[in-house]
Amino acid sequence: MSDPLVTSGRVPIAYRDLGGAGRPVLLLHGAGGNLSQLTALVERLRPAHRVVAVDLRGHGRSGDGPWQWDEVLDDLAAVADGLGLDHPAVVGHSLGGMLAALWAQRHPECPGAVSLDGNPPLSRPEQVAGMDPDRAATDLAKLRAVFDGMAAMLAEPLTAEQVTAALAGQRAMAERYGADPAESVAAFARNLVPVDDGRSRLRPGPELTGQLRAAMDSLDLMPAYRDTRCPLLLVLATEDLPEQEPFHEVYAAYRRATLERLATVRNPHLRVRQLTGASHAMVAERPAELAALITDFLGEAAHD
Repeated sequence: MSDPLVTSGRVPIAYRDLGGAGRPVLLLHGAGGNLSQLTALVERLRPAHRVVAVDLRGHGRSGDGPWQWDEVLDDLAAVADGLGLDHPAVVGHSLGGMLAALWAQRHPECPGAVSLDGNPPLSRPEQVAGMDPDRAATDLAKLRAVFDGMAAMLAEPLTAEQVTAALAGQRAMAERYGADPAESVAAFARNLVPVDDGRSRLRPGPELTGQLRAAMDSLDLMPAYRDTRCPLLLVLATEDLPEQEPFHEVYAAYRRATLERLATVRNPHLRVRQLTGASHAMVAERPAELAALITDFLGEAAHD
């Protein structure tokens, strides 16, 4: 599918207007993803909402630009203005969830925002308050090394054989979650850019990946949670991803510390929901349940 671009902002932003009845919703994917990853959620939101999914800058078919939170929020505002969306709700997963919270802080007129496990990555000791400091420092250093290795690997162009193996991995992952393998393959392929000698590079590129990682590592969303004057729902994971299981103790401490910090926020516009049995991959695991949760929340918010 060839998706149009909004070109009125600093960076051309690709979008897919899926139509649907009711209030408009901007749907935002996670880091390293693109709008095709949200297909299962889109189909379940369309009965109640006009759904517009976007590729964030540096992802999918959108243009490149430095990762600065205010500029990315400007990208989303350009999409809303360009499509004539009247006060859209914003729903995002992971990185998209962080942006949904920042949008809520910036736009008190927003009818509702939903963050699906949109927490900054685990990287700082204060994020695991209550855990043994020495163990926390050790685990955080190991995690940093894992992330550094992944970033270095993804920075290199992929051979045709590596792309074939990656696509097989996407199919296997989809089957693990009960998702559509064809949709997972399409989402992975959307971030592939041909380079030379039959090789391909994944978007976002190394420079933007570094900027994005630094921006997320330094982000504190508590001011947004305290300041928002539009309805904001946080849906939090309760389980580890398979890749997180070797670091179970530190991730469990992160989830506890996050809940403790959220308990100190006194804001009637903020709601927090733990999704029992769900991991960070909740969009793939539980799209129908999430769509119902989102639809109910936005419906209640409209009548408050």
